[in-house]
Amino acid sequence: MKLAEKLNILAASAKYDAACTSSGVDRSGEGGIGNASSCGICHSFAGDGRCISLLKILMTNYCLFDCKYCVNRRSNDVRRARFTPDEIADLTIGFYRRNYIEGLFLSSGIIQSPDYTCEQLIETLSILRNKYNFRGYIHAKAIPGADPELINRLGILADRISVNIELPSKESLAALAPDKSKNSILLPMGHISGRIRENKYEIVKYKSAPKFAPAGQSTQMIIGATPDSDYQILRLSEAMYKKYSLKRVFYSAYVPVGDQKLLPPAGTKPPLLREHRLYQADWLLRFYGFRAEELLSEDHQNFDPMLDPKCNWAISHLEYFPVEVNSAEYEMLLRVPGIGVRSAQRIVTARRQAKLDYKDLKKLGVVLKRAVYFILCCGKRMDGLIVTESGIMRQLASESMVKEYDDKSFSDMQISFFDPENTVPTLEDRVKCLTGEI
Repeated sequence: MKLAEKLNILAASAKYDAACTSSGVDRSGEGGIGNASSCGICHSFAGDGRCISLLKILMTNYCLFDCKYCVNRRSNDVRRARFTPDEIADLTIGFYRRNYIEGLFLSSGIIQSPDYTCEQLIETLSILRNKYNFRGYIHAKAIPGADPELINRLGILADRISVNIELPSKESLAALAPDKSKNSILLPMGHISGRIRENKYEIVKYKSAPKFAPAGQSTQMIIGATPDSDYQILRLSEAMYKKYSLKRVFYSAYVPVGDQKLLPPAGTKPPLLREHRLYQADWLLRFYGFRAEELLSEDHQNFDPMLDPKCNWAISHLEYFPVEVNSAEYEMLLRVPGIGVRSAQRIVTARRQAKLDYKDLKKLGVVLKRAVYFILCCGKRMDGLIVTESGIMRQLASESMVKEYDDKSFSDMQISFFDPENTVPTLEDRVKCLTGEI
């Protein structure tokens, strides 16, 4: 099979992995090819909206496992291909020199055994690092069931390493991925987090000690393939952040890849809006000091599609508002819709010099169309503002979203970053999408 054919097959097989994110490392080229930067990888996007800043491929889509949700499962009748380590290394360097990519994301189906597959990944990365002296960003998938020593070697060569948990519960795993178990996924995840902690002490003690996965580890969960609620998913994410010190949990809206009785039928649209709400909630867990139990509960297990999680929490807890921006604690400012991490920091700094008014807040990056319902400036609300719970709901919920919600179920709803009636996004819209501030 020609190399171009292999690339078409194995790049398509890898597209459901969410992996393009900031590199998380600060390393110059050091005389080699490429570099990794703490400010992140330059993004470009394919026609379907997927990020292609990395060469994202599988080493092979042959697989011993028969996970029902996976297009590469053993029982699925698809074209199969396999790269050699040298072919992947040559492709990566060739694409980098043409300025097509900034780094590599490499995963694989499991062939022969987890150990053999992991050895093949290690050989590929060794060629890139040692033969080509490639110093760019590499994200590698650890193989569940592989020997810990092999995972150690993989982590020394890669910038980021990840083990996908895929499904939020043991019951879902047992039904859809009979060859996997919760322990087979969590054991390597625990080993990686422990090795990262050890490596920090080694680097302090020995300057020449090699870095182990300097960009940390991540994982991915599939959304919409099983009946698991947003509450279950968010609680699991919170627990993994605490126990394994993950850098990111990626959420991937399930795209039907065949007719399976236990999965949504072919033709079902992926729940991209639900995925988006989970990313927003994940951001609140990591940077805003929220807990999963504050955002959802046993009685309300899924997010409101019409409101982002922060707005929904604020409307449900109006007893905490309004807050005085000139005296409120930083932690409370973070809970105000429309005030992000950076704008809260700017407020705390600026108010030491003078009292802030609404014009000042706008200059500091506060999204006033959200924040005005929850704040006071010098003890006053904005002129002409009338605050009621129903009124806030109407103003914060997009009319187009309300119409879509009336026409479709939550699981079928699709995401729209901008108002379709206003085809030119505002500067405020662009900043919100890029920074994640909500």
